[in-house]
Amino acid sequence: MARPRNSPASLARRLRVEVHAAWLAARDPRTPWHARAFGLLVTAYALSPIDLIPDFVPVLGLLDDAVLIPLGLWLLVKMLPEGLFDEHRATAAAAAERPGSAWGAVIVVVLWLVLALLVWRLVAWHYS
Repeated sequence: MARPRNSPASLARRLRVEVHAAWLAARDPRTPWHARAFGLLVTAYALSPIDLIPDFVPVLGLLDDAVLIPLGLWLLVKMLPEGLFDEHRATAAAAAERPGSAWGAVIVVVLWLVLALLVWRLVAWHYS
């Protein structure tokens, strides 16, 4: 039987918590500058829609996310002072337990619709 996506054992949930913890660690003043830069790089890569190897490439496209992000997180933990990442992991796990905001999703959808309407009007005006 498949586990629900938000179950505690879900790999997607765990990775989301780890990336959030990396973001928090990168913003912490106790983090050394080189670890901050690397933490920002790891979180940017994890959240970016642009991959090193595009997802449509069979096997390798999805494998780069499954290997590079955990490897980057592991290296970041090694760069940080002892216990600092565990502290941020606990904060990120607590944040993941809070309910999401439906209003945030509504705002994003409305902004995309307004942008699409604006582009459509500009293109329609140009070709009329």
